Amino acid sequence: MSENPPATPAPSDEPLRSVHTSNFPEILEQLGISLLVTTYQAGRLVMLRAHGGVLNTHFRSFDKPMGLAVSANRLAIGAGTSIWEFHNLPAVCEKLETSESSEGEPRHDACFLPRTTHWTGDVQIHEMAWIGEGASAELWFVNTRFSCLARRSNLYNFEPVWRPFFLDRYEPTDCCHLNGLGLRDGRPGCVTALGATDQPAGWRANKQDGGVVIEVESNRVIGGGLSMPHSPRWHHDRWWLLESGTGSLGYLDASGGRYERVCSLSGFTRGLAFAGPLAFVGLSQVRESAVFGGVPIAERALEERSCGVWVVHVETGQTVAFVRFEEAVQEIFAVEVLPARYPELVNDDPQLLAGSFELPDTAL
Repeated sequence: MSENPPATPAPSDEPLRSVHTSNFPEILEQLGISLLVTTYQAGRLVMLRAHGGVLNTHFRSFDKPMGLAVSANRLAIGAGTSIWEFHNLPAVCEKLETSESSEGEPRHDACFLPRTTHWTGDVQIHEMAWIGEGASAELWFVNTRFSCLARRSNLYNFEPVWRPFFLDRYEPTDCCHLNGLGLRDGRPGCVTALGATDQPAGWRANKQDGGVVIEVESNRVIGGGLSMPHSPRWHHDRWWLLESGTGSLGYLDASGGRYERVCSLSGFTRGLAFAGPLAFVGLSQVRESAVFGGVPIAERALEERSCGVWVVHVETGQTVAFVRFEEAVQEIFAVEVLPARYPELVNDDPQLLAGSFELPDTAL
């Protein structure tokens, strides 16, 4: 890994501190994107957005937010016992109190307002994804407590749709700690689990190298011997993933399913998104516990482990930028790219929510 550029403080509209490399906002501006980051430990959704060469770290509070699903103008957030769905209403941007850009236009280019809240109960939602297009798209999520993939239901807390081949029933016993969901061509492609076991919490017995990658359609293991794998992503014609227990980013070799490490980073890697040749990788500091104990990353000194988002050039494996959170945030779950430069999400402004409406085009 190359030497990191010097870090500078990032302004924040809430008292959670971060520092970043000077080129981090420039990267976001050049790509025309922002980043969404969840931290269940701090109970926040973090919006990393740039304006005029300055990085803004914007926070919204949720109950243990973890999974994120982004599709067109919709955003879903998996919380402790519920799923929140937000819709982007760009016209509301004019109502927001923002400074003006040099062209005289409002700074915000997206505004997400709540549409539904669905009660799932405590199923330990991990990664999420929209399956399909438009109004008929289904929201799928990793139901870790029941060791399955599930979809949101209008009738039930959730509807199970898939389970690993080594399980013959749905029970709330977290046998394998199913956690990651990767799409390929818009369909569920593969999942990651910390162990291939049918025993309650059985994955804990072999965290160091019991992790597997399972192809959803064939329900077979396509990668194994991994230390706490997370965040599978189909990118550039191969499956990328994070071997969190070693703090690394890599991909599966197409011929034999062997994990090829591209780089090692200074934290528990979890949360992965791509934009061109750049990978945005979430890092968690993690503290010694029954969950993380016994894996290589936890053996590093605490001061050697970081929490934040690192930007890696996948062709070279070099770190090109980072933002590091300090003090209040030690763990990250999801990192997603949002195709908006300076978005807003509103969940605590009663007046704005009461006076903003989304209607069918025929009604307007």
